[in-house]
Amino acid sequence: MPLHVPPAPAPALRTVLTALGSPTAVREARTPSLRTAEGPVTAELPLPVHVLDRVTAPGESTTRLAGWRFLIHSAGRAVAAADTMLTADGWAFSRFFEGPYVAATERALRQAESLPGAYQPRLLSVPSLYMLTLWLHGDRGADAAAGHPAATDLLVPLAPAPPGIAAHRPHRVAELLPVLTHRATRIPLLGSPA
Repeated sequence: MPLHVPPAPAPALRTVLTALGSPTAVREARTPSLRTAEGPVTAELPLPVHVLDRVTAPGESTTRLAGWRFLIHSAGRAVAAADTMLTADGWAFSRFFEGPYVAATERALRQAESLPGAYQPRLLSVPSLYMLTLWLHGDRGADAAAGHPAATDLLVPLAPAPPGIAAHRPHRVAELLPVLTHRATRIPLLGSPA
């Protein structure tokens, strides 16, 4: 079933388009594939990026909107991504980047389109595990900037995923969130690497 990709805030999209149109911003980006892209580049598939701050109780979590991510396409494929962030003055361009999460996001979105049910795609970052997931929210009409993962929502870990968690395998939030919580709160045997 097709995904309902939420519209990004217009100012966030404008900042990305302005950066894409700036030779200086593109030239100074650490994204060789963006600098060498032939033909036009477009900002597509805006996804709100939420950060999992903590789990407050079984099945409940605290998340916050950190920004919007756009996949940058050239010649029919994603070559980079652009992040925006909310500042006191409104939406601002943050950075261009490339790497495994760009291709993994595109792959997970294609995979999600073949799943039964209707979803609103989002990204959920789990900083304590250096993990990023495609969050398939069951309420397609929800405000993309708000909300928390529902027990029946799906999380698709993007590659590279932490050891022991299969990338690109959809998991119900009720199944995966306790595993992530346990891993994030474990006390390291050898102490902190600080």
